[in-house]
Amino acid sequence: MIQQNPVFHDVADAWWIVVSKENILQYSEQPGLIRGSWQTLTEFHAWQDDVIQVGEVDSLPCYMLDLESQFVATDELDSLSLRAMLMQLPGELFSVVSRAWQVALFLRTHRFCGCCGNKMSRVDWELATQCHTCHHRCYPRISPCIIVAIRKGNQILLAKGAHHKNDMYSTLAGFVESGETLEQAVHREVFEEVGVKVKNLEYFASQPWPFPHSLMCGFLAEYDSGDINVDGEEIIAAQFYDFDALPNIPPKFSIAGRLISATEQKIRNG
Repeated sequence: MIQQNPVFHDVADAWWIVVSKENILQYSEQPGLIRGSWQTLTEFHAWQDDVIQVGEVDSLPCYMLDLESQFVATDELDSLSLRAMLMQLPGELFSVVSRAWQVALFLRTHRFCGCCGNKMSRVDWELATQCHTCHHRCYPRISPCIIVAIRKGNQILLAKGAHHKNDMYSTLAGFVESGETLEQAVHREVFEEVGVKVKNLEYFASQPWPFPHSLMCGFLAEYDSGDINVDGEEIIAAQFYDFDALPNIPPKFSIAGRLISATEQKIRNG
């Protein structure tokens, strides 16, 4: 649920996703999302015309407020990166923060028409922007990606990306190209990144991933043939690991972590 003109002034309790630059604001003494009534959030009242409802969690409405490049300077507020904030949150709040960031990014990047250059206006009954000069309408961009866990016997293929921090190894992933099916993207990305072929693809699950606007489509697969040969650009190291000797891997709230767990379960169940 996304509502651009929500009734929020008299709501007694709500979740607030307050975006500033590329970070999320939280109160120093209340880690996680800001929670409370609008009346108590006096430092944000200058932005009341920009409040958007982006969902509901535990019967409480969730509102997004984008300060864009501004930051409310008080001793009580901290600014956390989106990734750091998501690490703190349970699944339902994770999803709503992901949605809020993608809504904020869409509105920031669609102020002007991509066809004629004139100013865009928000559509008040759906999440879209409209050009009243040439009538071009834009919707939030969603970029489909595949992510795949590959098993070989009792082992799983894990790789270290060029931008992975903390020496983290994960499953392989990549963007779907124009004209591709998800399955074709799996085969292409795996071969391009590590030089092996896979078989017996099995759809697993999907997860919105707000970096910046991806939809991760997860698959399980089996190794077919080929020797590992990393591309050296996106992937700098990869190998098959036993489950009792795994490297540092993603947390289980991520689809990569869930794919790794599902692969282990498949192996242990024979």
